[in-house]
Amino acid sequence: MEDTFHTVRGYELQGLSQRKLTPALEDYLEMIYRRSLQEPFIRINSLAQYLHVKDPSASKMVKKLGDLGYVHYEKYGIVTLTEKGRELGAFLLTRHCILENFFTAIGCANPLALAEQMEHFLSPETVENIKMAAGFLNSSQIADSFAAYKQEYFTEKQKQF
Repeated sequence: MEDTFHTVRGYELQGLSQRKLTPALEDYLEMIYRRSLQEPFIRINSLAQYLHVKDPSASKMVKKLGDLGYVHYEKYGIVTLTEKGRELGAFLLTRHCILENFFTAIGCANPLALAEQMEHFLSPETVENIKMAAGFLNSSQIADSFAAYKQEYFTEKQKQF
């Protein structure tokens, strides 16, 4: 059987048909959920500041989240999560943390940026496998072995150049 290959955009389009939210909407919902752990609501201007966007952009995205039933929002008012929004927001934050922990465990230079870039394109099953791998790598004996292997690997690589 021959594999069917697509461009990155082709895979994105396939994934979008299975997902309810675009990556940008996921980022907004994740941030609203993060802030809801600190306070029961967020204002548009605060959300815009946290995401480094302009207020009108944040307002437009929150309206879309409201239309989809993830948040309650009144124009120029406060934003609160619906139960549906809390559930998905919790998943989005957990997914982000799993990826960031994994990238930290393997010694990536900027685990936060990598998690932000990749989180939207992984299936829940893949995220669970990454969580398991990170847990395995973080166990003390394995972590020490991995660190030694990584040091040896990069030492050998430098000798090649």
